Amino acid sequence: MATLFDPIRIGNIELKNRIIMAPMTRSRANDEGIQPPFAAEYYAQRASAGLVITEATNISPMAKGYIRTPGIYTDEQIQSWRPITNSLHARGGKIFLQVFHTGRIALPDFLPEQAQPVAPSAVRAKGQNYTDEGMKEFVMPREITREEIVQTVRDFAAAARNAITAGFDGVELHSASGYIVQQFLSTNANLRTDEYGGSIENRTRFLFEVLDAMIAAVGSERVGVKFSPRIPFNDNEETDAEVVYPYILERLNQRNMAYIHVADYTGGDWHAKLYPIYQGVYFAGSGFTKESGAALLEQGGADAIVYGTKLLANPDLPERFRRNAPLNEPDQSTFYVPGEHGYTDYPTLEGTLSSPI
Repeated sequence: MATLFDPIRIGNIELKNRIIMAPMTRSRANDEGIQPPFAAEYYAQRASAGLVITEATNISPMAKGYIRTPGIYTDEQIQSWRPITNSLHARGGKIFLQVFHTGRIALPDFLPEQAQPVAPSAVRAKGQNYTDEGMKEFVMPREITREEIVQTVRDFAAAARNAITAGFDGVELHSASGYIVQQFLSTNANLRTDEYGGSIENRTRFLFEVLDAMIAAVGSERVGVKFSPRIPFNDNEETDAEVVYPYILERLNQRNMAYIHVADYTGGDWHAKLYPIYQGVYFAGSGFTKESGAALLEQGGADAIVYGTKLLANPDLPERFRRNAPLNEPDQSTFYVPGEHGYTDYPTLEGTLSSPI
């Protein structure tokens, strides 16, 4: 059986191990969605992971739902990613860009001309979003039109093309965490009565339209997708998830994608339910330790293991795992603040990678 340190092929590239860096929002970009120069060091420091998946990245101005999140839809944004992909590749790493649209959980604060966010249906999410002025209640979204759906699909395809232009090895569609793709799958956010609502076939239509557009743009071997079945985050509800996700995976078997990434945030034993269905490469997250990740691989329950804050706080996590070395603890107070502190200055086994700020 496989171990964490065995290579694995996804699409047309070979990963040197099966330790995958999870996409993690870090809020270091500027208000125009341009990454700072020091982001190149942050990602390159973690190049020893088999694959680095970036923080979720906005596909358009209407996609933005959080402060200081990067984009991939302007020339300036694309150029700001180039040093990141170049630096990581120079250290022997592989990197995919995660792309998303936040849908109903965006705030007018983040959107052009204080626009109302769009969503499958005009259903306000319960809860709050973070701003520099403090927490603010989610607002009522407006139902996205068919014409806007078509444009959003085009935006995802353009984002995939732009990612390849910026030097990425591929792209991951964020269909998790209660953002717009999962909102279409949801039973409480999607109340549509047209071809995008109601039946499972209809509620998954947007997902497949987006994936097929991205595949047409850059090739199936460069496209992955993330799911988080039944995650309650952002007021997401999926009362029929046990039927929806097998339906999705059976159809993804026909698309020959790079991988699927399933994060089980609910303790619902989703990997055991979904891994046997999917015939391609299956990444399993979340909350894994070295031991639990290694055990799942040994049992044949996944093909690679996704690690989040462990890789955030331990740039050399694969080497620490090899040596059974102690791990740094992540500093949550620095997860979403500007600057290099808590970003590029976590120490490796050999010492600090960058001087503390």
